[in-house]
Amino acid sequence: MTTHLKGLVITALGVLFVVPDSLFVRLIDGDAASIAFWRGVTAGSVILMGVLATRGPRGFSSVARTGWPGAIYTVLIASTAPGFVFAVSLTSVANVVFILASMPVFAAIFSRIFLREPISRRMVLTMMGVFAGLALIAWGSGETKGAHWSGDLVALGVSASFAAAMTAARQLRSVSMIPAIPIAFLGASLAIWPMAQPMAVWSGNWPLLLGHGAFISVSTCLLTLGPRYIASAEVALLILLESVLAPLLVWAVVGEDPGVWAIIGGAVVIGALFVSNLWALLAHRRLRNRPHPRTGPPT
Repeated sequence: MTTHLKGLVITALGVLFVVPDSLFVRLIDGDAASIAFWRGVTAGSVILMGVLATRGPRGFSSVARTGWPGAIYTVLIASTAPGFVFAVSLTSVANVVFILASMPVFAAIFSRIFLREPISRRMVLTMMGVFAGLALIAWGSGETKGAHWSGDLVALGVSASFAAAMTAARQLRSVSMIPAIPIAFLGASLAIWPMAQPMAVWSGNWPLLLGHGAFISVSTCLLTLGPRYIASAEVALLILLESVLAPLLVWAVVGEDPGVWAIIGGAVVIGALFVSNLWALLAHRRLRNRPHPRTGPPT
């Protein structure tokens, strides 16, 4: 197996493991705070044990030395962990995953603001398509059963927070930020503990809670490892699978109809991102395959 194929397989598996995330939230019988508490505890504990087994304490000391950028990254990731659960509890799964697909747009905006990176014409066109799709999703939230603008806003906040975290991580390329993830997950669980009823939810749902944490742990590890071997555009295209498959899975298992507006708006968002990332991938391959000029005398 080539390195590129390995990256594709690992990343695709990571996406498939994250697809049932929203379904677990729907199936677990409990309030959003308690579900978010156990999601953070179970996933955070598994990843923590993995970090200790492979890196030992030095992994955490490396993250501690990153200073404010590392702290900002950890806090932002911590906010996304319960934020996803609260978003799914307040609006439809389709709305949440389609809104979360807008992360590359927020990442481009934050990179422009904080890293002074230019926004390409391709990304400007992508933003126009994505924001048009988000507007359609927001328009339909008042007409679709189970959808509500409050959950849409939470999902938008999660998308922006995750994009900001990735922007902060780009300033720390020389340091692996994986040890920050269990700190973020467990810290988020501690923060929402006063609002939760963890033992009441655990007693009747522990198999689902453990399964939920296991899926998140595996997906987090795979999606951290896989993108190291393939182009970022390929990663983005594979991650779009989650936006398509998650609503279909929830629809098939619990009968949650995403609604016409979510489907139309989601198609606009996914379509804009698909075309944009395919464009970037083809441009990357053309550049890579371009013959290099000779640097020395002919032989």
